[in-house]
Amino acid sequence: MADQKLVVIVENCTGCGICEGVCPYGAIEVVDGIAVVYENCTFCGICVESCSFEALELVGGEGAEKKEAPTGYSGIMVYGEVLNGKLSRVSLEILGVARRLTEKRKGNVTALLIGKDVKKFAPDLIKHGADRVIIAERGDLDKFVDEHYADIFSKVVEQYRPEIVIGGATAVGRALFPRVAAILKTGLTADCTDFDIEGGTGLLLQTRPAFGGNIMATIKTEYTRPQMATVRPRVFKPLPPEDREGEIIEFRCDGYSPPFYKAVIDVLVTEGENVNLEDADIIVSGGRGVGSKENFKIIFDLAKELNAAVGASRAAVDAGWIPYPHQVGQTGKTVSPKVYIACGISGAIQHQAGMKSSDFIIAINKDPDAPIFDIADLGIVGDLFEVIPELMKEIRKRRGN
Repeated sequence: MADQKLVVIVENCTGCGICEGVCPYGAIEVVDGIAVVYENCTFCGICVESCSFEALELVGGEGAEKKEAPTGYSGIMVYGEVLNGKLSRVSLEILGVARRLTEKRKGNVTALLIGKDVKKFAPDLIKHGADRVIIAERGDLDKFVDEHYADIFSKVVEQYRPEIVIGGATAVGRALFPRVAAILKTGLTADCTDFDIEGGTGLLLQTRPAFGGNIMATIKTEYTRPQMATVRPRVFKPLPPEDREGEIIEFRCDGYSPPFYKAVIDVLVTEGENVNLEDADIIVSGGRGVGSKENFKIIFDLAKELNAAVGASRAAVDAGWIPYPHQVGQTGKTVSPKVYIACGISGAIQHQAGMKSSDFIIAINKDPDAPIFDIADLGIVGDLFEVIPELMKEIRKRRGN
């Protein structure tokens, strides 16, 4: 509304930056310790709800209308991600979350599959918790193109009107969900690690780490629908498969295409992309302490002994020692394996943001004051080139090799 505005109560503002982090439009920024509101603010109110210091207030001029959420939405929709002919594990993890949420917020759980020849995955989604599966198949959807997928996704949401839409915070999810949210003119909370339903309002409480994991922010989408969020892989566990019956609906998507055309001609798989870090149970990562590209062989050797995936810190990737698909951290992949072994990684907050939720963390570093030891379950102070060979000897010994 023209007569509505977002007011910053300066004496209450601490400059914490939470409002800046949750704003989906980049319309608020902390400048010199005080929040500043820009002209592209849509007055959605997300920042107001996230502020614990009551430093933000939405005010309207005379005759301002009270904002209310649109009606006619119900149920939860889960995006079933299929990539390289495989259904992602995170899709099954989210179905478990959706079923838990329906215990507090009654409604059906719907899974959406978009692509070419994806109908075969519908039974798996039903076994893991979906009440119905919507299939949007088309011959030219064999490769993921965000504009094409977003166009179909948004039309499915507009027709079936789910109250909540959740997907994985994978490379595909991070490209797709912001575009869909923009088309639907609704909010999006990325990289969530927990969900709940607020008593009384029935709103989805979306919890995610902020400031490198130093604080946890709980976000609500009060005035727009659907409530959209992405989930970090490996945070939740899939429900055990059950012998369930569900409905399969084929959505006609012929003729749907974005206003401009883009096509993927080919997909080149670089070294490391054949292992999905997000789905790995064990990850061995190397950092600056490895010293060189040639020295990374010892990281691959340990990973081979453990049947593990290989990760890396940004420093190692920037140095050209290992390709980017291996990077773990704030600007790389977010992982949550059962065991994470950090070799020669100091543990900067940006790296911790990508692996802190691992079940068990082992750190090997010569520096006893390295930050990685603050979050490690087991810390080994020593030279990785001495520790890892001894570790591999012990592994082989216990295996009887």
